[in-house]
Amino acid sequence: MVGRDPFVPDDSVLDDPVGESLRGRHAHLARSVGRAVTYLPDVSTFAAVSTHPDPARWDDLTELLGRDAFADMFSCPVLPPSHWEPVFVLEGRQMIRPDGAASGTRGDGADGGVVELGAESVPEMLDLVERTRPGPFWSRTPELGTYLGIREKGALVAMAGERLRPPGWTEISAVCTAPEARGQGHAARLVGALAARIESRGEGAFLHVAEANTGAIALYEKLGFETRKHVTFRGFRTP
Repeated sequence: MVGRDPFVPDDSVLDDPVGESLRGRHAHLARSVGRAVTYLPDVSTFAAVSTHPDPARWDDLTELLGRDAFADMFSCPVLPPSHWEPVFVLEGRQMIRPDGAASGTRGDGADGGVVELGAESVPEMLDLVERTRPGPFWSRTPELGTYLGIREKGALVAMAGERLRPPGWTEISAVCTAPEARGQGHAARLVGALAARIESRGEGAFLHVAEANTGAIALYEKLGFETRKHVTFRGFRTP
């Protein structure tokens, strides 16, 4: 873990970012049963259970999701019972940006043609996601927070937005650029603009990245992000 910075809010909530978001600022986008909680359909597949030891929490999650259903546990700090079938395992890292880091990259959201994307842009956003595969993204995912984009000749060629929102923090996610528009610094401008907005609210910016995506890790480090911890993303099938 990086050293404590006086401008960075309490980062212990980042150990369970999905649960902290669903029980807090994203409660209006959540559905729950007992000690289990997940997002509404078409918002996100992420789910979480109480971190307090209680075998019944997994029964609650099964009731919530249904039997033989996909349980996307993201970086949940606890594991389900051994008879739950693993669906995927992906190594990654969680990165945070101490407030004021890489100040030269912080824009006002207008530099480099950065624009805010509204509901009318969702079809274009879904098309860009389909072509670039930045990670889970559904028709209602933009309801999680602000999304910014860059257009060339009117076409959306790059975007990034806010996803998980545990107390005091906002995650940057869905960073993607169309193949024909890469190499122009679009990702750096978008992430820098989002981080500036987040920090202007007195919050900390954080993100997750696959360990194998070394290019993205290098970019985020250049923008002032530091590795907080290594994480494992996991998905399971309910019994």
